[in-house]
Amino acid sequence: MRIFNIFLIGIILNIYLVLSNPAEKAETSDISEAENLSDGENEEVNVNVDDNDIENVEEDSGVDDDEAEEEVENETNENEMSEYEIEHINMLDEYLGESTILLRRNGDFPLAENERKIYLYGNGIRKTIKGGTGSGDINIRKFDNIETAFKNEGFEILTNDYLDAYDVCYQKAYDAYINKLKSEFDYDNPFAYLFAHFSVILNEPECDNLPVEKEGDVAIFVVSRISGEGVDRVNDKGDALLTDTERNTILTLAKGFKKFMLVLNTGGPVDLSGLDDVKNILVLSQLGTNTSKTLVDLVIGEKYPSGKLATSWTRNEDYFASMGNLTDINYVEGVYVGYRYFDSADVDVMFPFGFGLGYTDFKFNFKKVKIIGDRVSVDASVKNIGKFNGKEVLELYLSKPQTELDEPYQQLVSFAKTDELAPNGEETLRLEFNMSDFPSYDSKTQSYIIDKGSYIVRLGNSSRNTVPVAVIEVPSRVIVKKVENQIGNPGFEDKVFHSKKKDSLKGVKKLKLNVKSIKTETVDYNKKFEVSDVIKGLTTEEKIKFVVGAHADDPNGSYVTTVAGVAGELYKFGDLKPVVLSDGPAGVNIARDYFIDEAGVHSTKGSLPESALEIVPEDLKAMFSFLFPKIPEGTKLHHQFTTAIPIGTALAQSWNIEFAELCGDIVGTEMNMFHINLWLAPALNIHRSILNGRNFEYYSEDPLISGMMAAHITKGVQQHKNTYVTLKHYTANNKENNRFGVSSNMSERAFREIYLRGFEIAIKKSNPGAIMSSFNLINGVHVSHHYGVIANVLRKENNFDNVIMTDWTVQNMALSDKYPDYDLCEIIKSSHDVVMPGSKNFYDQVTEAYKNNKLTIEEIEQSATRIYKLIKKIQE
Repeated sequence: MRIFNIFLIGIILNIYLVLSNPAEKAETSDISEAENLSDGENEEVNVNVDDNDIENVEEDSGVDDDEAEEEVENETNENEMSEYEIEHINMLDEYLGESTILLRRNGDFPLAENERKIYLYGNGIRKTIKGGTGSGDINIRKFDNIETAFKNEGFEILTNDYLDAYDVCYQKAYDAYINKLKSEFDYDNPFAYLFAHFSVILNEPECDNLPVEKEGDVAIFVVSRISGEGVDRVNDKGDALLTDTERNTILTLAKGFKKFMLVLNTGGPVDLSGLDDVKNILVLSQLGTNTSKTLVDLVIGEKYPSGKLATSWTRNEDYFASMGNLTDINYVEGVYVGYRYFDSADVDVMFPFGFGLGYTDFKFNFKKVKIIGDRVSVDASVKNIGKFNGKEVLELYLSKPQTELDEPYQQLVSFAKTDELAPNGEETLRLEFNMSDFPSYDSKTQSYIIDKGSYIVRLGNSSRNTVPVAVIEVPSRVIVKKVENQIGNPGFEDKVFHSKKKDSLKGVKKLKLNVKSIKTETVDYNKKFEVSDVIKGLTTEEKIKFVVGAHADDPNGSYVTTVAGVAGELYKFGDLKPVVLSDGPAGVNIARDYFIDEAGVHSTKGSLPESALEIVPEDLKAMFSFLFPKIPEGTKLHHQFTTAIPIGTALAQSWNIEFAELCGDIVGTEMNMFHINLWLAPALNIHRSILNGRNFEYYSEDPLISGMMAAHITKGVQQHKNTYVTLKHYTANNKENNRFGVSSNMSERAFREIYLRGFEIAIKKSNPGAIMSSFNLINGVHVSHHYGVIANVLRKENNFDNVIMTDWTVQNMALSDKYPDYDLCEIIKSSHDVVMPGSKNFYDQVTEAYKNNKLTIEEIEQSATRIYKLIKKIQE
């Protein structure tokens, strides 16, 4: 998101210069030359730095200085991994099996030691995906595809003819797709067209007459799908649906081979209906650097799957939530999102929320339950009754009574994962939750409540395999928190779904909640925000500089940052170090390769993804040539290698908060090495629809999983000195198409129980250093403008006193004029602290708003104070 908008700012500021100086255009290196300078995966904006600030990243980790700054010609050193890279990859590798899930198994895998001849099929064999596109991509040193990983393990691959034929088919389809986009290029609005195709993603093509063996010993088919920033997925063959080629090949292999496994190298669900003959299905997901190695390790038994689904996988037609139209999405399902809908509407899903198999089997037994105050604890034993080592997850759900408020059939309230259990191994887990942490929201009384009635506590290992273990009687309604409605009426009533399932509660232990143990909290919306004496003493001009991201004073100039390829910086105050911001969330996203000249450091990559530039017609390429750095001949290249952690969805599938914290630890370590202060991650929007293009960055359809994963990765990052996270995208960011101009329309209850709750959990448990607001609107008001959503909910209800920033804002980019554009005055008034990425134009807009009495000096000072406090904090 940030990459996209930094590029756009640069384009807008340079259009006049480019178009009015044809001589300069002719001298600029052309696109094809720039593309050949680096084989890194992600594209970055050019940045500059003072030479005095350049430090070798390996210096902090004890790596030799020469290893950090290799010559381009010195291929041997360039390809040798540093100690920290090896250490971080190995740390992750111990856990990666925990993010993988067997949806089906018949005992054919893992393979025996003498089974080392294999038939490999599918697009994912050579086009393996480690993560999504856009700001979530990470520039690692190298990435092995699945074919290479199997070869590295000594397998003989018997399908080279198929793989070569597939490559020819794919390239032909890709070339045709690019030519089609070129032919449709909008010459009247070239920049808008280019950014509408920011992520150029070709749906998997149909490939006829590929050579496929009809029988054999062992075969694997890998389905890969990529998605990314700026573009949503579609319900078409080649994306959410299998192509006819894929389906036919999979069924042929399943019928004719002695052992066959379907592998899903995807960031989200693909419709698997009609594949009943496939007896082994593995969700590999996208695991970062060692994605391919992990598959091989699973196949040979060096690892075992132990994940659970954090989002329901089922037939395409089973999903209820709509993606709306260009300008509006009506969240008519209310609180019935994901499994809350499926379980309440009694939909027979294929693979339910919380489900997952490994190579072994487990049996769980409820042992005891108790309640002290409003804290409920459940003890249960887990025993490995199979023949392989493994880990199991237990899940605790709460079913609320149907009173004045309709309630979903159940909601997740706790979970725990065992250690590794050998066959016959056993472990007792304790699952706990507070009743007051899972209230319902009553918009009529404007309060979070626990209503009178019977609450059923359910224990299981998926949302469809639970047993009641307790009934908690609540004798009277409890008001947990008294607030005020904030987002207005969406113009429709939420849908209601009631399950017909009946429980036998005979013998189930009954407990009683002591309602007096919960003290009602009443929010004070008159809370005053702090203003620093230092900020008060500054000039108005300098105060305004704090609330706009760092930028050049020249409207057409480039701001000089201190690290190559970062997303941006906050205002550099006096002699203090600037706060440096890097993208995420699958690792530290900075330029992999850069060069140094008298002006500073520069990424070797251009300012747009190479795929986007491919769609530019030849006669317009000169216009776009300024997007690429001109690297002088003989220039020495320097390198910054970071580690790709699993995508958010894969991390959530581990159901292991220890793993999340370890990922944060790795990120925090590399932030310190590369002098990054704010990581623009983790991202924790809800998987409302499987079609959201950025779901791979997000964790789950459930707020508890989302909040817990975000909290623990935050703890991992922030245990390091001067490293902080930025929770994003707050909130209800559930669509990429027209993300600058689409309104998420929802009820107050849905907003609070589904889309806000994960952020609240993360704030409460980890105190993140910053939060980033989202591009979208809520009920017709931009989130970044929304005083109720920002100042009242974040600051006053949740006591969040740290930095709140916008996403990388660009005006005049909505694809419709239905809603007003971003207004910097309204952004600051909402208690945002800084508008990113910053520009002279933004500075002038804020200044004008102050001069016209649309902004008070106090509003500016309050925001500037929070930025100043963060700047001071990182000086330690």
